[in-house]
Amino acid sequence: MELRRLVRGRVEWPRLERVLDELGERYDRENMRVRFLDADNWLSTPMVVDEELFVKVVSKQNSLVHALFTTGRNLGVFSSGTEGFFEHFGTPYEMAKHELEATRKMRDVGLNAPRPIEAFEVDGLGVLVLEYLPEFRPLDELDLGVEEHLAPELFAALRTLHDNGLAHGDLRAENVLVLDGELYVIDVTNVAEGGRTDARSYDLACALAALEPLIGTAATVEAALSAYSIEELLEALDFLDFVNIRPDHDFDAAALKGEIEKRAS
Repeated sequence: MELRRLVRGRVEWPRLERVLDELGERYDRENMRVRFLDADNWLSTPMVVDEELFVKVVSKQNSLVHALFTTGRNLGVFSSGTEGFFEHFGTPYEMAKHELEATRKMRDVGLNAPRPIEAFEVDGLGVLVLEYLPEFRPLDELDLGVEEHLAPELFAALRTLHDNGLAHGDLRAENVLVLDGELYVIDVTNVAEGGRTDARSYDLACALAALEPLIGTAATVEAALSAYSIEELLEALDFLDFVNIRPDHDFDAAALKGEIEKRAS
């Protein structure tokens, strides 16, 4: 926790006050109720305003951390024998604006995502405003039966994303929220246009990695095959080793590879 806070950095209170003042003016709100979230988020300071708005404040430090993450992920992709496809943003505002636009694109193709409201800049800080989803639960905090039921829906959502020329780039269980039995996808990262094909295989590898520890190897592959061909799963194998060394994934890569290869034979 302390390491995360050190690396993420803390936005000085006077600067946060300027952000809150701007929010109050933009949304004609007085005496706003602000709840800061102690989320495991290296790339912003998240907060909830009046239990209606979800706000991310992105600092220059967050932008620097994103650049480091982007470099590390591209090096990992290189190790898989593929050219890197993650892209960095130049400024905190560009980070906020990208997430706003990515969220809008997901909704445009029919996926559930928080309603995008706006992105703006205050005192060098990027500010993203989305609809707040109350009482949601991340996919990895549900009962086994519910996770098994939702697994094919996750792959179907990913298929929709890919069929519409998009890619997520950072799919993890905590980036898939469940509200009233519906899946919501959040935190899309920036993927280079020329690397979309490889990024989709990487997305698929991440989805396999996210679900395997929750519902088991066979059920994960079966769910993936409801939306993807066995050839597409074989292409995703190239990225499983890289995904496996990421600290935010913990799954049995060997078992997944074996199950996919068995299905292909």
